[in-house]
Formats: sequence, C-alpha cells, structure tokens
Amino acid sequence: MASEWNWESGEGLLGMDDPAEVDTAFERGEGHLGTTVIGLAFNCSLEEASPRIVRAMQLPDLAQRGFAFTAAGTAARLNGELTPELYATLRAEGHRGIAEDAIDDTLTFVPFPQLPPWFKRRWVFVAVRNKLEGWWLRSADAVGDAVGDAWKALRGRRS
Repeated sequence: MASEWNWESGEGLLGMDDPAEVDTAFERGEGHLGTTVIGLAFNCSLEEASPRIVRAMQLPDLAQRGFAFTAAGTAARLNGELTPELYATLRAEGHRGIAEDAIDDTLTFVPFPQLPPWFKRRWVFVAVRNKLEGWWLRSADAVGDAVGDAWKALRGRRS
C-alpha cells in the first residue's frame, strides 16, 4: 500500500489507511500531512485518526492546518461524534477562520445531547442567530415587495 502514497506530490494520500505510516511521516517532517489526515478520517476509526488530526491541526503550514480542520469536520460527519481532544482543539481555535467549517459540521452532524457544554452554547447561539436572520430577511422581503407594489401602482396611475 505504501507504494500508492506519494509524499512529494500528495498523490494517493486521501486513501491513507495506515496510522503508523502517518506517525512516521510526522517524524520525517513530510509535507501534505493535512491531506493525509483527511484520508485517515475517511479510512480509519475515529480513535485511530483523532490524535493524528489533532497533531496536524498544529502544523506551521496554514494550508495543511486547514486540511486538518477539514479532517475534523469530516470525522464529525462520518462518525456523528468527535473525541474529547478534537472538541478541545476546535474550541481552542474558536468559531472563526480556519475552524469555522469544522465547528459548523460538528454542530450539524453531532447530536445535541452528545456535544460538550461549549458546543451546546454555540449551537444555541447559532440556532437563535439563524432564526433571527430568517425573520429579518423575510420581513425585508415583505417590505421590499410592498414598496415594489407601491411603485408599480404609482407608475401605473401616471401612464
């Protein structure tokens, strides 16, 4: 299987299913480790992938760190849960920037009762904000429609 993994180009790394190979790649300082942990999220158990995802979330290369956060979101989607270490790392990063999509995936795919307290508070905040935005947009549409109808009526009388 190792022959399918090209550490130079990153080709084949999304098929990674060997956590020991990833550990060795970390020790060698290989590139494409963020991409590799996405492969682990797809092909290994959450318990096997989690420590490597957390480690990749600390990489100095911003692009590879971004892929590691994508791996966390993928793990939440596939497993409907995350490990305490992944929750802690996502919380430390906060719901902004590089972690935003991973946190949104977690809030979407992990059942509410299984979320840790910080994520439950975040879930409530997001749900309330989305509801208020929906009301605001619907009222803005209604006002816009009423104004548009008034202009049409006004233009119709002038003709």
